[in-house]
Amino acid sequence: MNASVAIQVLPEAKDDDELIRVVDEVIAYIKSTGLNCYVGPFETAIEGDYDELMDIVKECQHIAVKAGAPSVAAYIKVTYRPEGEVLTIEKKVTKHHLED
Repeated sequence: MNASVAIQVLPEAKDDDELIRVVDEVIAYIKSTGLNCYVGPFETAIEGDYDELMDIVKECQHIAVKAGAPSVAAYIKVTYRPEGEVLTIEKKVTKHHLED
């Protein structure tokens, strides 16, 4: 795993329910890829091969439009290490989600 991406999809929507419905379809697509992902309140993180992740980022826009959004904006963060491994989602957040 040489890359990780965080994507926040912001579809145009008539109300919050419609916004959530479209974003849920994008998240369902991301989960269907089989890659390790973490859904947060503002963005979804995904780990994998750089080229595969870039294809997923592109498809997220298409999924939002197919779901009915007339337009979509997205914020993307990318960590890429061509010759090595990037920090995993688990290493970054697990300690913050453990029960005391």
